[in-house]
Amino acid sequence: MGQRGEPRRVQTYDGELGAAVARAQDGDEAAFAVAYRLVQPGLLGYLRGLVGDDAEDVASDAWLEIARDLRRFRGDGAGFRGWTATIARHRALDHLRRQKARPRPTALEQDVLDLPGPHSTHDQVLETLSTEAALTLISGLPRDQAEAVLLKVVVGLDGPAAARVLGKRPGAVRTATYRGLKRLARQLGADGVTDDAPRTLGEST
Repeated sequence: MGQRGEPRRVQTYDGELGAAVARAQDGDEAAFAVAYRLVQPGLLGYLRGLVGDDAEDVASDAWLEIARDLRRFRGDGAGFRGWTATIARHRALDHLRRQKARPRPTALEQDVLDLPGPHSTHDQVLETLSTEAALTLISGLPRDQAEAVLLKVVVGLDGPAAARVLGKRPGAVRTATYRGLKRLARQLGADGVTDDAPRTLGEST
C-alpha cells in the first residue's frame, strides 16, 4: 500500500520530526521534547495494542533507551519513527516475557485514527473505526495481522519500515496488514472496498 496508505498527519509531521531529532542529537532539549510530542501518541497506541494497560510504563522504559542512544540514530523523521517503534517493541516483548503473557491488541486512540480517506480498504476502515470498536475488533485479529495493522495505522510506518520492526519480509507484512484491514472492513460492513492486495507475493489468501 506504500505511501498512498500512510496516515496523512504522520507524513506532515515527518519533516518537522527529522529536524527536531537532528537538533536533539546536538543537545537541544526543547527539540527532544518536540520529537517526543510527535512520536509518543502513535508509539503509545502501538504499545497499547501489545501490552494493554501497561503501555505507559513500557513507553517510559522505551524513551529512556531512546534518549540514551539518540546520538547513534541515523536517518530522517520516518526512520526515527521506525527506530523508536523497534525499541518500543523490544521493551514490550521483554515485558510480556516477564509477565508470561501474550500480546493482546486493545484500544487505539481515536485522535490517531481520525484519518479521512477516499475508497481504499485502509481508509474506509479508519473512517469507520471508533475507539470502542477497535478494542473489540482488533483484539479478534491474528497476532501478526493485529501488529501489522497497529504499525501501519497507529505508528504510520510503510511496509518496509514495519517489516524491519517485526523482523519479517516486507511482502509478509504487507499481506498481514491487508488481510487484517480486509477482515476489519468485512466486520464493519464497509461497502465499495477496493481489492488492492499484493499480487506477486506467492502467498495464498
